[in-house]
Amino acid sequence: MDGGEQGTKRNEPSSSPPPHVQHLFVMRHGERLDDADPSWVPKTDRPWDPPLTERGKQQAWEVGKRLRTEGWGITRVVVSPFLRCVQTAAQVVTALCLVDDDDSSHHAAASESSQDAVIDPSKVKVSIDYGLSELMNGKAIRNPPRGLVDSSTELHWTVPLEELHALLPTGSLDNSVQPTLSAVPAWGETTSAGHQRYSDIFQSIADKFSGENVLCISHGEGVGVSVMKLLPGVVVYGVRYCAYTQARRTIHSHSQIDGLRAGDWELLTEPGPASGLLYDTFTD
Repeated sequence: MDGGEQGTKRNEPSSSPPPHVQHLFVMRHGERLDDADPSWVPKTDRPWDPPLTERGKQQAWEVGKRLRTEGWGITRVVVSPFLRCVQTAAQVVTALCLVDDDDSSHHAAASESSQDAVIDPSKVKVSIDYGLSELMNGKAIRNPPRGLVDSSTELHWTVPLEELHALLPTGSLDNSVQPTLSAVPAWGETTSAGHQRYSDIFQSIADKFSGENVLCISHGEGVGVSVMKLLPGVVVYGVRYCAYTQARRTIHSHSQIDGLRAGDWELLTEPGPASGLLYDTFTD
């Protein structure tokens, strides 16, 4: 993810569609169980992959409803394979898919949780991408598996894919999407390499779905990267649960012949309590 224009400029034929603005959102998961209840850690055999708390699910639900109410028209969600992120996606997607008919405002107001939501799952399509995984080092994963080896696989780190798919709203999964990475990155990833991975993945996902507004649900480090790559010199030092960033760019054209022509990314998110992000420029 960077600020440079994508592709090479050339004259467009008169039949080309007009430019449009693409929005990219990058969101952190909701409250995780091991943070709310440290006593859970020694009781589980998967301490590195905690689920959401009930509060975390409600946080995700409320953010999803807000994104829907604000009318950003998100039609594509791509999510990290870690359980807390997929559970977050399930709540957000349900909120984004609330029925949209003459009584839609009533449904949105009456639905206090995803349990009683009436949805149209054709509105948003979801896929899981290993490229959005947590940083694979001891800084990010506080309780890695015992006997850890370098040759990690997705089954070693995450719930089986079919079980993760089952957590998503019925009809929302897009099985046709190929992930940018086929497995969780190997253990021992440096922080700088992980940051570059996030940046590359955000850009790749946005380019793949250049005709859509996209939400990536990932981890706190990923949300930080989505700011720092667009604002060189800025340091992100706080990302609350379910905080998200929003960036936009103009898509001039995207075709098999000419490729993608897109303008620079512009970050729309400001630091502060409203966004849940804390960032600033620091000098020595």
